[in-house]
Amino acid sequence: MADLPLTLSSLRTAYAAGTSPREVVEQVYARIEAVGDPHIFLCLFDKAEVLAAADALGPYDPTKPLWGVPFAIKDNIDAAGKPTTAACPAFAYTAETDAFVVARYREAGALLIGKTNLDQFATGLVGVRTPYGAPLNSIDPEIVPGGSSGGSGVAVGHGIVSFALGTDTAGSGRVPAALNNIVGVKPTLGTLSASGLVPACRTLDTISVFALTVEDAFTAYAAASGYDAADSYSRDIPAGDLVAPAPVRLGIPSPGSIQFFGDQQQEQAFYAALEIMKTFGCEIVEIDFSPFYAVAEMLYYGAWVAERYAAIEDMMTNRPDEVFPVTRQIIGAAEKLSAADAFKGMYRLKDLIRQAEPLLEGIDALCVPTIPTFYTVADLQADPVTPNSNFGTYTNFVNLMDMCGIAVPAPARGDGRPGSLTFLAPAGQDAMVAGLATVIEAAGTRTLGATGWARPETALPTGGTPAGLIDIAVCGAHMDGLPLNHTLTDRGATLLAKSLTAPDYSFFALPGEGVARPGLIRVGAGKGSSIALEIWRMPETAFGSFMKTIPAPLGIGTIQLDDGSTVQGFLCETAAAEGATDISHLGDWRRYIN
Repeated sequence: MADLPLTLSSLRTAYAAGTSPREVVEQVYARIEAVGDPHIFLCLFDKAEVLAAADALGPYDPTKPLWGVPFAIKDNIDAAGKPTTAACPAFAYTAETDAFVVARYREAGALLIGKTNLDQFATGLVGVRTPYGAPLNSIDPEIVPGGSSGGSGVAVGHGIVSFALGTDTAGSGRVPAALNNIVGVKPTLGTLSASGLVPACRTLDTISVFALTVEDAFTAYAAASGYDAADSYSRDIPAGDLVAPAPVRLGIPSPGSIQFFGDQQQEQAFYAALEIMKTFGCEIVEIDFSPFYAVAEMLYYGAWVAERYAAIEDMMTNRPDEVFPVTRQIIGAAEKLSAADAFKGMYRLKDLIRQAEPLLEGIDALCVPTIPTFYTVADLQADPVTPNSNFGTYTNFVNLMDMCGIAVPAPARGDGRPGSLTFLAPAGQDAMVAGLATVIEAAGTRTLGATGWARPETALPTGGTPAGLIDIAVCGAHMDGLPLNHTLTDRGATLLAKSLTAPDYSFFALPGEGVARPGLIRVGAGKGSSIALEIWRMPETAFGSFMKTIPAPLGIGTIQLDDGSTVQGFLCETAAAEGATDISHLGDWRRYIN
């Protein structure tokens, strides 16, 4: 079997053509070996066991929505006969039965591969609060993997499995999605049964789903949703059908209340993604997000810290030294609280929600950055608390307000790191927000490879430019696949790399007839934005004729790249900015023309 992306559509096609699920299982384990990260799985099932389960499926059955589909689960969810640790060795037990959702997936034909690493007791949004060693982020090992469902997010990000289950109390089904460039569904509370789940906050928990595409994530969600009488918090709310979306009114944080913690690249990426929704026909409504932030702050105070304490009271009372230090510090704060404090917290939450309700009137959905900025493993080593708190800026309030949501990859930031939007709506609107996510997905610039979503290279090859050749940076209609690219390829030019300017430039859409063109103008060191470029290499003998195709106010000059190097490329006369449209915030010509 050819190496293929393990999306549901790819697998259906392969199985219909005669591929055996054994071949897919072999591919899964080959990828695990190739990735070489021993901290993704806390319990990786023996391959022979999974192959036996694949054999037991019998002939291909297209009526089962997940037939032969490999998946993984976070290790606070039970699988019969396997240990559940919640990332705490002293807490571990062997589950007697499958969790409700795991049983649903097996009935649908899915193949469980193993159980993934997590922030201990699902307390954290960073993915490094585990005594087993943290998994590495699937796209950049310097970035934290995200938590608490980090292992599940990383497994999907690497293309090891088709989908993976996480959980989400404060954002753990969305933050790892943003950090690993994948989709994360946070369902309406109660639509996925919590039977067989080790709770963090039982009143706020939901199992969540990670996948490479919106369709895959929603299909997996729908396959497991359903009322469970054994779960006192289960709700009989149909998942609905993923259908073509309609333009809606989207509420976004107002300029005075939006938070990026100084991350200009993240800010640019968010507003660039919003342009896609505007083009689709959505109306953007700016609202003051202060009440939502106030709700978010409630999650780690009063009643809900006490609820986390209740979930592991025996550990905290009798074996506190066996709880991960940061986790113990956070949950241990409940020991200073009284029952009165818990009720006061619940009252304040209701008051804050009432303040936020008028802001949602006439809004169909909220659209927010999934995370406000990025943090590295080194950042967490220096400060284990603040980055975690900041990750929850746009996630912590959601379950407290009984909303559903989906995080979806957006076009990449100017520095190559992934973009991500989250759509949020009241309970029961899961299909609607998933539909909105497909708009962003369809406009994305990602390439799906066999092992996840590929990103363009952002560095030039080392060794300099060979004699007889010249490197040219282009940022507009000369880019690959755009109208003037032929003026390069006709002269024997080849694409060398995709890169970024230093944050020293303004970027304009120039007026005029014919092919739309941008203008790149240097404004000073650190005073502008980083703009996406392509570096093309052509024979020096063809350069003269190429220059004759370049009209004023454009010309060739020296461009500073974000890594400190320089390259010759298109620049624009400063006077041309007068009457032009400033598109610097988009950072990429393709985003503008989309």
